[in-house]
Amino acid sequence: MPRSPAAVSALPLLLLLLRALALASARPPPGPDYLRRSWLRLLVEGEGCAPCRLEECAAPRGCLAGRVRDACGCCWECANLEGQLCDLDPSAHFYGRCGEQLECRLDAGGDLSRGEVPEPLCACRSQRALCGSDGRTYAQICRLQEAAGAQPDANLTVAHPGPCESEPQIVSQPRDVWNVTGQDVIFGCEVFAYPMASIEWRKDGMDIQLPGDDPHISVQFRGGPQRFEVTGWLQIQALRPSDEGTYRCFARNALGQVEAPASLTVLTPDQLNSTGIHRLWSPNVLPEEAESEEGEDYY
Repeated sequence: MPRSPAAVSALPLLLLLLRALALASARPPPGPDYLRRSWLRLLVEGEGCAPCRLEECAAPRGCLAGRVRDACGCCWECANLEGQLCDLDPSAHFYGRCGEQLECRLDAGGDLSRGEVPEPLCACRSQRALCGSDGRTYAQICRLQEAAGAQPDANLTVAHPGPCESEPQIVSQPRDVWNVTGQDVIFGCEVFAYPMASIEWRKDGMDIQLPGDDPHISVQFRGGPQRFEVTGWLQIQALRPSDEGTYRCFARNALGQVEAPASLTVLTPDQLNSTGIHRLWSPNVLPEEAESEEGEDYY
């Protein structure tokens, strides 16, 4: 049966109405997430750009990586942070643009042998440490920019290239431990400083620097785990009752010195049995898993 002229003329209008309803239902929910970008956004905005009306642009807030123009070059929007997905093609605008001092690179950190596909991520152009006007050392300029964006009233700027000179700061202190005679214990001490700090170990009541000439005590040092950090370990093998006491990690450089104590409790097998916690103890327990009910570590 042929359609009437009125029905034919109303068909395009009906299709337009259905498209408008579909776009309205696909629009993402309102909210302060200015970094939301997906195929829904492309569906809503379409491929073309409407005339730019700055008075209709929403003002983005909390842009830790700075601001960039939107796909149409009209309104400002928050730039992508380090580690966020981005568009390798500068002409594309699907994931968004990287912020200041950032560039879009393929992340090769995945396991390609397992079929993982490299993703385009925002990466900082510089990996050099610098000193902020707040006296803190930042691993690179992008970290400082994020801190400045989070606290705009602080007026954070770059004081000078390279880390800030500072006296040692103990990042990870040695912890109180207990163990049974004949077992081994290890104390660890992680220190940040610039210039780099030196670490030494001492036991209260003794004037010598450990290990001295005691063959069952040893010390080790290495740089890291972070830049401008050094980590030291004190190991006591085949514990004796005389090893019980307080041990101190001393860290020093040209600007100052800091120390952190930790106590060692040594039990005989009979003492361990009398405490009622011998069932919890095992010489094979990992250090990070070995915590007594009193909150002390045992190794």
